[in-house]
Amino acid sequence: MTYELYYWDGIQGRGEFVRLSLEEAGADYVDVTRGPQGMRAMMKIMESRTEPHIPFAPPFLRDGDRIISHVANILMYLGPKLGLAPADEGLRAVTHGLQLTITDLVAEVHDTHHPIATSQYFEDQRQEAKARSAEFIDNRIPKFLGYFERVLQQNPEGPEHIVGKSLTYVDLSLFQVVEGLHYAFPRGMLGFATKYPALAALHSSVRKRPRIADYVKSERRLAFSEDGIFRHYPELDKDAA
Repeated sequence: MTYELYYWDGIQGRGEFVRLSLEEAGADYVDVTRGPQGMRAMMKIMESRTEPHIPFAPPFLRDGDRIISHVANILMYLGPKLGLAPADEGLRAVTHGLQLTITDLVAEVHDTHHPIATSQYFEDQRQEAKARSAEFIDNRIPKFLGYFERVLQQNPEGPEHIVGKSLTYVDLSLFQVVEGLHYAFPRGMLGFATKYPALAALHSSVRKRPRIADYVKSERRLAFSEDGIFRHYPELDKDAA
């Protein structure tokens, strides 16, 4: 059965974390809002008065009669089905916890350009965004990336993967995080490979995986933009004038 992924049309955003796992697994899926009447179909589900399990916001995934929302929850559901989660139940819980930590990081990335309100434009909170971004670059990026580096280095199966000895959806999500941070804060990410060698190696190895390499070069991979989670505003980057 074809998986149906619902996310805002034309934006990588949080939906990209799910796309990467579907692409790596060679899963049969459709990015619904990129098709005719796709946005209308998504809003119909979200605004339904009869659907018993309506999602609050995209991304969400339809698998037959099931609707699963939230990135970490979707990936916890898909992981075993796609061969991207450990067989051991305890390690699956660890994997889910790591994805939830990525969820926290992504929320903080969003708040660098919208620190006051999502209902306001970036231009309406520019000064606050500068202060928030400086704090994020100087303190929060090292905090998060340093943590993931330690998890990789301390993996009993070796630092090639974040959990166990095989690729999981968290490895793919970390690839997206590194890609996004380089896009949003190119100066803030200078020296990344030296500071976080295991994380840099993971990023490189994921990019070289045949299906991911094909996906990244394809039209299916939407470009980063200033409408998504990871946005590049030069004035928010480190040492911006």
